[in-house]
Amino acid sequence: QVQFVESGGDLVQPGGSLRLSCVASGFAFSMAAMSWYRQGPGSERELVATITWLGGTTTYADSVRGRFTISRDNAINAVYLQMNSLKFEDTTKYYCNRFPPAREWGQGTQVTVSS
Repeated sequence: QVQFVESGGDLVQPGGSLRLSCVASGFAFSMAAMSWYRQGPGSERELVATITWLGGTTTYADSVRGRFTISRDNAINAVYLQMNSLKFEDTTKYYCNRFPPAREWGQGTQVTVSS
């Protein structure tokens, strides 16, 4: 079955950095565009970043462009999100999924930006 396992979330001070990782399984990962999403309790899900299947094209939400970088390693079915210059408003849970997303979702990984 389709599965996503996210990791790397942590408590970090404003201006700090984190690298999120996701390992996917159950589908042809190397043929799929992949994305990072974020969603907090009571909030709508936000598309944060997307990378095409060969990694040649990346797109970002306006709120993270210039601070976050998405990348992937098709050899190990992994997708990453490098997060720099973190802000308080980046605090929430982050999820990876295909783009457009599969029905299944992982548990996500919590990012908390706090001083």
